[in-house]
Amino acid sequence: MPHLTRTGTAPRISGGERLGVGVPGYGHPLLARAEWAELVRPGTPLHWAVLNVADGPGSRPDPHCLEAAGRLRNARERALHEDAPGDAVRAAGGRLLGHLNLAGGRRPWDELVADARSFLDWYRVGGFYLDRCPTDRAALPSVRRLTATLHALAGESGHDDGSLRIVLGHGTHPHPGYAEAADQLVTFRGPWTEYRWAEVEQWTADYPPGRFAHFVHGVPRTHLDEALRIARWQGAGTVFFTDRDGQKGQTDPFATLPGYWDDIVSRIGPGISE
Repeated sequence: MPHLTRTGTAPRISGGERLGVGVPGYGHPLLARAEWAELVRPGTPLHWAVLNVADGPGSRPDPHCLEAAGRLRNARERALHEDAPGDAVRAAGGRLLGHLNLAGGRRPWDELVADARSFLDWYRVGGFYLDRCPTDRAALPSVRRLTATLHALAGESGHDDGSLRIVLGHGTHPHPGYAEAADQLVTFRGPWTEYRWAEVEQWTADYPPGRFAHFVHGVPRTHLDEALRIARWQGAGTVFFTDRDGQKGQTDPFATLPGYWDDIVSRIGPGISE
């Protein structure tokens, strides 16, 4: 039994708050065709997916990434205009996020801004995933400055600034002040052996589930329902679970589809009550 925020209380996701999938970053679209194709399949409960061309946007527009980005945008447009009535979760999210590596707060400012401009200009991303984001209070002002700058850049590029989504990829619980610096925080990223006994910090109970994401690898198919229950009880609105464990030459367990992808979609897709 995992450690919960409040023992004996109701889960923190209600029927009106739909659990969805966040994809930390599949492989390059040329090498991971099946993965990117699944993201545009009607009914996939996608909140967002991260595009990482070469630890960022790369040095020039990549034709395969341009195609994948366009397909994801088109799928969201169809959902927004109710041409795909089963894609309610996609309509509320469905964004492509550009990958910015903060390197724990050590990445030069001008490099981050240049990468952000490239993502906006080339791939018309709907937001940013700030990977390896710092967690301490001392770095909070610089992260706030960056997120404000990203919104300004989006406005300059003609993007609808009000819809830009920013996710902080901490991977653990940061200082509570980070909750006001972005739309969503990744408060767990790690193996199932840790997740099933993980504790959630009390301050997260002050925020709705849409503010938190959990990424867990090495989840056995037989424990998928348990993993979903933990996410709901701990107040995560976005998840990515995979049976891959990072072993046997796997450099990134999240870089491809889990073996039970269809099971995840059927459990949290359209018409599923939380």
